[in-house]
Amino acid sequence: MREIWQSTVEVWSWLMQHLWFINVLLSIVIVFFQRRDPKTVWTWLLAIYFIPVFGVAFYLLFGQDMKKSRMFRVKEADDRLKFPIKSQEAVIRSERREDHHPDAMTREYSSLVLYNLETSGAVLTSDNSVDIYTDGREKFEALRQALRGARRFIHIQYYIIKNDEVFDSIVPILIEKVKEGVEVRILYDGMGGRFMPKRRWEEMRLAGIRVGTFFPPFLGWLNLRVNYRNHRKIVVIDGTTGFVGGFNIGREYISKDPQFGYWRDTHLKIKGEAAISLQIRFALDWNYATGENLFKDLSYFGDEAEAARKRLMGEGNGHIWPKDQADAEQVYMQIITSGPDTREPHIRNNYLELFHKAKRHIYIQTPYFIPDDAILSALKIAASSGVDVRLMIPCKPDHPFVYWATCSYAGELLDYGARCYVYENGFLHSKGVMVDGQVSCYGTANMDIRSFELNFEVNATIYDQKTTERLEKAFMDDLPHCREITREDYHSRRLWMRLKEQMCRLLSPLL
Repeated sequence: MREIWQSTVEVWSWLMQHLWFINVLLSIVIVFFQRRDPKTVWTWLLAIYFIPVFGVAFYLLFGQDMKKSRMFRVKEADDRLKFPIKSQEAVIRSERREDHHPDAMTREYSSLVLYNLETSGAVLTSDNSVDIYTDGREKFEALRQALRGARRFIHIQYYIIKNDEVFDSIVPILIEKVKEGVEVRILYDGMGGRFMPKRRWEEMRLAGIRVGTFFPPFLGWLNLRVNYRNHRKIVVIDGTTGFVGGFNIGREYISKDPQFGYWRDTHLKIKGEAAISLQIRFALDWNYATGENLFKDLSYFGDEAEAARKRLMGEGNGHIWPKDQADAEQVYMQIITSGPDTREPHIRNNYLELFHKAKRHIYIQTPYFIPDDAILSALKIAASSGVDVRLMIPCKPDHPFVYWATCSYAGELLDYGARCYVYENGFLHSKGVMVDGQVSCYGTANMDIRSFELNFEVNATIYDQKTTERLEKAFMDDLPHCREITREDYHSRRLWMRLKEQMCRLLSPLL
């Protein structure tokens, strides 16, 4: 014991003696060898110099900007997507584009569709129907029903999977489906799934369920890539039904955790062509995490999904846009993804374009509101221009530092005419934007820098008036459960709260 203590003292002494050299070396790396936002650079430099030793440790764990081109190589679907992307680009750019677009797809939003196509390969799909779930119990009941109907495969991907009654209600269905010959895969994030006992995953594997871990930890919970989290929540069943949204798997998501109370979230069930886009996204993540190449087996696009796939890929009659616009279910949407593996923050830019195009109103729900300068400026300009900008945030923190930074940015919007609401009926975890009753964007991405730059995220941008109006109605139904923060309320807050907000705002590039 004395030897261990002596070694610890010696290591600490060495660190303190060479701290200046270590700080200078890290400073050179951060400033000259990493392409970062200047605010982030200054924040890390302050942390390194003013929090000795611990600042260095935090940087090594959370601040490394690893070579993205080496970490994330996702090329399998590129060639397969080139044809539909180029075909849709030609249609959108043509002078006859108004003949191809439904009512909700006006010229105004064609530029957004084109941007998503060109930068992220988000193919526009049409034959979709959407169910909206704002309550966890309803969402998981719908998920269980869909799982029971699986005939060929079930692909499940969640950021967090906990070992509790919610997972217990799903596992027997999955095991039964495996016995019926259905392929079942589960992919979870190494950070989000750290509380699941290893024996439970082994039980899954023994039952025939294939399990993958995205960025698995080593040496217990230690994970040097903890800063990059796969925050996506995707379920795809037979390539025809998909789920995407904010709910993870855990008892708090069905409102059974006293700490949070009622859990208000938003999840989408999508039936139709967009499920193939979710399937492609799952396959890319699964291939990276496990080394298995799902694109080699086209049976994952069988029957109804195969017909939709052919249309999506431009095969057969070559039509990308449906001929019959009178079908009952014609919900146009793009599945957009972003993360450390993309050159641009696609979801953030998608939000930015929506804000710029808003003419009447912008409704935002997010548990974390830490925008970058461009997003914040766009909302300020919109509010100052007479657009009804409304922001809804939770009343309680699940991450205190992030929460106080959120309050700071939300308060700043009030000075420009925006309205801010604090949801008080539990915890608000819903993540989405609605614009002018025409277009909505919901999924896994928060309105914060981490979701824009560091997390792997997936959202559905929906160009449909009826669906957007349903989401806006849910927003309006939440207002009676909210407390509106006025400018007077915000500017009269206590000194201690001001200090907390300002301190956390300074750290916002790192949160």
